[in-house]
This record gives sequence, structure tokens and C-alpha cells, in this order.
Amino acid sequence: MMKIYDAIVQAKTENRKLLAILLDPDKIVWENLGYLIQKIYQSPATHIFIGGSHVQNNILDELIVRLKQKGDLPIVLFPGNPSQISDNADAILFLSLISGRNPDYLIKHQVEAAPILKKTQLEIISTGYILIESGSETAVARVSNTKPLDRNNPDYAEHTAQAGEMLGHKLIYLEAGSGAKKAVPLEMIKKVSDNIEIPLIVGGGIIDLRGIQKAHEAGADLVVIGTAFENDAEFFENHNYTSKIINRHSEI
Repeated sequence: MMKIYDAIVQAKTENRKLLAILLDPDKIVWENLGYLIQKIYQSPATHIFIGGSHVQNNILDELIVRLKQKGDLPIVLFPGNPSQISDNADAILFLSLISGRNPDYLIKHQVEAAPILKKTQLEIISTGYILIESGSETAVARVSNTKPLDRNNPDYAEHTAQAGEMLGHKLIYLEAGSGAKKAVPLEMIKKVSDNIEIPLIVGGGIIDLRGIQKAHEAGADLVVIGTAFENDAEFFENHNYTSKIINRHSEI
């Protein structure tokens, strides 16, 4: 089976747009998990991301096992700290918060995670993580104690993404933050997409189908939706979603 990163690159090459549903274990209502999983596998999602800024419970492993019992979408860890690692997942976004200057999130947590990851079979995908100002303080900004990049300065976001690519990151992730009031500006998405070669992920503040479509059209290769789906498991039915942009592929 093709590795997850290679499949993302292939999708980018073929201009097939991807969609991830982000689940925060701290926000899971366990009694409703069966229904939530059913809706995930009925959706057009191509990936499941799991993680959050805190994750104070111990259901990470069980959540992944339950997801794998019902379907075969790739499950990718999106960790907020080194404690959020599970060998039951398929891959992990090995994040470096390159928009901030807090050394804990640039390298310290990665050093702590490295010996743990060496003992797993997880596919490790180096990811340059860029937090964009979104109209309110998000959990990522609060926990990481970093300042988001100015949403009105797409040039600086472009240069930050290029630096991440030059440092060897395999993905760039533009993030407005969980529950953001404003999504990443489309001009910024386009500018970054047009000036890097590696795949671009965009998430945060996307609340409807049009937001997903606009982000894809601006240049995002993979769009992440979290809060909107958490609040409404029937998000795709309620927004009359049609898979005109996103096409699942047998190797993803």
C-alpha cells in the first residue's frame, strides 16, 4: 500500500483535492461515538486527523481502534505535545511551529517525542506549522504562547512557508486555529501555494461547504474541518455536499 505522504503528493500532482476531518479526543462525546464514526465514513473525507491542544483524557488509543473497526481511512495524529502519540494510528504530522519563536514548539517537544516515535511503526511526516491571526485568541496560540502571523501580510506567510520547505519539511500547514472567527485568507493560501512545491494543508475557521471549496480553489491540497463537524455530525448532508472537488482514491 502506498505511504500516506506519497499518496498526498500524488493527489497534488493529479490535482485531486483532499479533505480531513479533525477529531479532538477531549471533545468526543463517547456515547455518540458510534454515530459520529458512521457519519465520518459516509462523508467525502479522505483522511482522519486526531489531536488537540490539550487532550487531557486517555481515550486516544481506544478512539483509533474504534475508527479502524468501522473503516479504512488513513488516521493521522495531529499532536499538541509528545503525550499524544499512539502506535495504533497510521502516521503522525511531526509539527514544528515555524510561525512562532517559542523553542518548545520549534524543537523541544520534537526532541522529547523522537525516542518515543522511534519505537513505533508510525509514518512520520515533517510538517511546517504556521499559525495565522484569525480574529480571536485560539487554543494553539494560548498553549504555545506564540503570536500568529498577520493575516494581512501574505508575503511574510509565503516567506515563512518557503523557509519551512527549505528546512526540509514535507508539508506546510496554514492554520487559523480551532474555533477561529476567520479562516486563512484566500489571497494568502494562493500566494503560499503558488510559491512552494510541497503539498499545502489549510484548516481553521472553515464553517461551510463554500469555505472548503474556496480554500481548495485558492490552492490548498488538503483542507481540514474540525469544529463545524464536531458541532454537527450531519454537516455534509446539511450543506448538500457533492463530491465535485474531492475524489477519494483507492491508494489514499
